[in-house]
Amino acid sequence: MKVLLTGANGYIGMRLLPVLLDQGHEVVCLVRDARRFPTSRFLEGDYEGSKLEIIEGDLLDRDSLSGIPEDIEIAFYLVHSMGSGAKNFYDLEDLSARNFLSALESTKARQVIYLSGIVNHPKESLSPHLASRLNVEEILLRGAVPATVLRAAIIVGAGSASFEIIRDLVEKLPVMIAPKWLRNPCQPIAVRNVIDYLTGVIGNERTFDGTFNIAGPKAYSYQDLLMQFAEVRGLGRVLLPVPLITPKLSSYWLFFMTNASYPLARSLVDSLTYDMSSSENRIREIVDLDLISYPDAVKRAFSMIEQNQVKSSWIDSLSSGRMDVHLLRRIEVPRFGVYSDQRVLPFNRDPEEVAENIWRIGGKEGWYSMDWAWKLRGWMDRIVGGSGLRRGRRHPSELNPGDALDFWRVLVSDREKRRLILYAEMKLPGDAWLEFQIEPNRNPSINKAWRVVQTATFRPRGLLGRLYWLAVLPFHHFVFTQMVNEIAGRRREEESTLSGQ
Repeated sequence: MKVLLTGANGYIGMRLLPVLLDQGHEVVCLVRDARRFPTSRFLEGDYEGSKLEIIEGDLLDRDSLSGIPEDIEIAFYLVHSMGSGAKNFYDLEDLSARNFLSALESTKARQVIYLSGIVNHPKESLSPHLASRLNVEEILLRGAVPATVLRAAIIVGAGSASFEIIRDLVEKLPVMIAPKWLRNPCQPIAVRNVIDYLTGVIGNERTFDGTFNIAGPKAYSYQDLLMQFAEVRGLGRVLLPVPLITPKLSSYWLFFMTNASYPLARSLVDSLTYDMSSSENRIREIVDLDLISYPDAVKRAFSMIEQNQVKSSWIDSLSSGRMDVHLLRRIEVPRFGVYSDQRVLPFNRDPEEVAENIWRIGGKEGWYSMDWAWKLRGWMDRIVGGSGLRRGRRHPSELNPGDALDFWRVLVSDREKRRLILYAEMKLPGDAWLEFQIEPNRNPSINKAWRVVQTATFRPRGLLGRLYWLAVLPFHHFVFTQMVNEIAGRRREEESTLSGQ
């Protein structure tokens, strides 16, 4: 079948796409910026020759959706703005869903599949995000194309927001506070089973114009989820009851203790105050699956992490930071009205070895210079509401445009040209870029074949921005000089081993 996949860059979209291709479907991915889509991952190796098409379009702009092919048969709607922080997200999601349906009117689509959240309460009593999910359901179910709505609670998988937040809490805190609402029931589901359900309902007329809960085999309280996670990890943990803590205070607590942005933390806490268990299991009669238990789902997630096989992560969502999505289209670093700090270092090594150092920067590898200073800067950013360094990176050596990298966002990742540009998502009185480029050394007086050019650029916002640059300028000499030296000179264990043979 020919399938339209919206939200293709998202956590679920990146898991669903390879399965659709494996099943032989022809897939059209609708993305806002094709540069963010890791095309090479799906056009080489196992997927070489697969029928995959990438088109650009913004669901908030009806006219931009004219490129959707007329002959699509199935349309996945995997779009939502949980954690975006937009004050009018309800209206934006409403408009997005209506534009989506309007665009489908000129196609041959015969089914829409939407992934929503479990709802066990009247709409008027729901949190804003759950109410928005329910509103989108209602819009899609009223459309001319039959809709299948699948509702899930917590999705357990490496890189999912819920999994990573639980991981942060359990692994970092020997004693965890337990507000009263942590006793509410929830029925988590493994991401593998989510994908199985999404593909299992394709073209299944028994699911047309229907709403179904998808859930794991057992319901837990949220505090049980924490303790079960700790047991899988072999950690002794204590929950300290704190009955009077409010959802707002809990949101701040999650924000400071985990990788979550404040909007995401608030959305999650709002959801935790509801019963998210599933008493309705009709989908099991239609799609027969071996459901994965919560402890086994956690074990599977860590197996993927240990093998560096995490296919997608919530941190790569643009809503996890503060960058304007349109900035990805303006990838050239400004040269006028800015301050810059450039370090150039010639070298004679294999340029691919140096490029590998650049592409591994950040995350667990660190920033190659005064890591304590970077951590302090990340902590300061967190205090004022930024993301800090806690987002890390999805993969130790792969970077795609749009990926999160600690408190940076990848704008350009051109391994062939050995060029990497990062945009700062930390709280700043201006805009900042960090650019790395490896190029041939054209200075005949220096007997080196290559050079690495490292450029930090800052565009100040008013007097405060200029004062900020002057304040940090003395630190740049130490931080950036050591960084470029490490990038050009650091040798990895595998390189040292080979050179010693």
